[in-house]
Amino acid sequence: MPITETKIYALQQAAATSPEYAAITPLFVAVYNYLQGREGLTGITIDLAGCNRAERTANGFPLISPADLFIDREMLIGFLLGLVKVLQQQGKEGDEALERISRALSAGEIDPAPLLPAILERRRAPLDEVSLLLDVPAPLMEYIFEIPLKTALEQCAADITEDAFPNWQENVCPLCGSRPAMAELSGDEGRRRLSCSACSYSWPFKRIKCPSCGCEDAEKLSYFTAGEGVTRVDTCRGCSRYIKTRDARKGGCEAPLEVEDLLTIHLDLLATREGFERGK
Repeated sequence: MPITETKIYALQQAAATSPEYAAITPLFVAVYNYLQGREGLTGITIDLAGCNRAERTANGFPLISPADLFIDREMLIGFLLGLVKVLQQQGKEGDEALERISRALSAGEIDPAPLLPAILERRRAPLDEVSLLLDVPAPLMEYIFEIPLKTALEQCAADITEDAFPNWQENVCPLCGSRPAMAELSGDEGRRRLSCSACSYSWPFKRIKCPSCGCEDAEKLSYFTAGEGVTRVDTCRGCSRYIKTRDARKGGCEAPLEVEDLLTIHLDLLATREGFERGK
């Protein structure tokens, strides 16, 4: 089953079996429905032909750099306009902000192309400047412009094998350099893999180690659970960060981790209440 279709199915199943998810899933299903079949129409191409993987990653640099993003502005703007329309159809709040973004894109008042490398490099300034110019919330801008970038990165990651970076020891994605969104434990030994917040690629990481600050002091590392779910919250008192971790050994883990992240927002709320921040 294709990646986007798998996400839609997992969300629909969650909403059907657990009424508490019914309120949060329609928006994401609508976005994924828009993406389905358009994964190659974002206007973003990532060309790794001739890239020396070992040379790039040997010193802790990710395989993809901003220079590898090739952008068709017209196609990207068309994709973004369609996405904004979907959000307008689904949302009850922020309609004015969405309309301002749509008008600015249509009139060529903003160039979306420079924003994508900024997102990849986690540079806030370009997004904040455009948000201020249009008088729209910066998180909304980031959410909209991340979607085509993440889609293109995920398509690229789908062609990379799990063992492609055997010597990678960093706490950022070896493919695109983004922070992990979640972790997963699997196998008899409970091997830990981190899952990228941007491209969804996963890579092995030390079990007793904070993915945010690198702390390996077992006395500062802990976790808590809520209910009988397969996902827990791993915390670090060294940096007050946390990461949600799904234990695949418990079964029932068919949903992509991106969907699991959406369906466990209650754990984020609990972690925040305990004084921890998300490690992204």
